[in-house]
Amino acid sequence: PKVSPPPDFNELSEFGEFVFFPLCTWSLFPSLSQILSRCDLCLIQEVRDAKGEAIPTLVKDLNRYITRGKDVLQVREHCQYPELEGGEGTNIDTEVFSREPFIVRFHSPTTLVKDFVLVGQHTCPKTAMKEIDELYTVFNGICKKWKTENVVILGDLNAACSYITIKGFRAVRLRSDPKFRWLIGDEQDTTVRQKTHCAYDRIVIHGREMISGIVPDSAKPFNFKEEFHLTEDEALEVSDHFPVEVDLKPIHRYLLRHEL
Repeated sequence: PKVSPPPDFNELSEFGEFVFFPLCTWSLFPSLSQILSRCDLCLIQEVRDAKGEAIPTLVKDLNRYITRGKDVLQVREHCQYPELEGGEGTNIDTEVFSREPFIVRFHSPTTLVKDFVLVGQHTCPKTAMKEIDELYTVFNGICKKWKTENVVILGDLNAACSYITIKGFRAVRLRSDPKFRWLIGDEQDTTVRQKTHCAYDRIVIHGREMISGIVPDSAKPFNFKEEFHLTEDEALEVSDHFPVEVDLKPIHRYLLRHEL
């Protein structure tokens, strides 16, 4: 299908937005570039690319729309769990995660929340609840190492439908602790197929500064199938999940996307 070119990336780079987006194939590359060019910060998971060419090609394409300046998102530190804690006196169950969480500490000059940590996780469906619960331990490690409570946990958590139980989910620490806010609700649908309705993909935040720095009601799945007028088969060539996203409040001299 024919899609319009991405908007000027510079116009969109002055607000904070997180996107999780599992990728399948690259035959609809223009659609993919347009989806990602809406964002300042993206978490991309489940890239199926045996040759290792997809991500460099995508970055090259996206860079055509970037005007680099001094106000850019900065990576302060990053690690992959359990590297986060290491040292003595830790209690790490390295067998819990089928894929170890990837953790990045950011500094953002253009948003009210200046410093925050992003935790990307893709759980195994069969052990989703156990992995989500163990993310609580990951969070505690972040607080200990970097002395911050501004944390965003996001990705394909498989936190819905047949992969969880109501009783079991209530016992998950990341779910039962009221200090964590689940921005993508259980009633949402993050799947492309019409026959499914599941909120597999989530954004979970923690920290008073982080919570107050979120634009109210901005967290949602982005239905690129409707946006780009794709059939279900065409949309599935891009991904079988919709990206989930949220806006961070900008400082006064920057505008949100809908204010441009």
